[in-house]
Amino acid sequence: VQLQASGGGLVQTGGSLRLSCAASGFPFMRYSMAWFRQAPGKEREFVTAQSYTGADPYYSDSVKGRFTMSRDNAKNTAHLQMDKLKPEDTAVYFCASSEWIGRRLAEEYNYWGQGTLVTVSS
Repeated sequence: VQLQASGGGLVQTGGSLRLSCAASGFPFMRYSMAWFRQAPGKEREFVTAQSYTGADPYYSDSVKGRFTMSRDNAKNTAHLQMDKLKPEDTAVYFCASSEWIGRRLAEEYNYWGQGTLVTVSS
């Protein structure tokens, strides 16, 4: 099983980044996908997730309206489009997968990628 997150970098406040997560080694179409983030000195927090059922993604309040998650089942990839970025969005972003749907807790996700760093300068 492998989840490979990419696309992080340095961006100014108000800018955009698009993260990608390439998955392999498990039946992607039967797993929910999520993004979490962890800022320095803070706990890992839920950002967004989308179930394998095709339902719309759901988001944390802190990113709702600015971030958009999508998944491409044909390519076993998930994406996170991040717009209107703020300095408080600075964190390492992780993609994760789960056999369950509608989950927001990190312990409910089976597989994790290595993370990609997003830095938003003020």
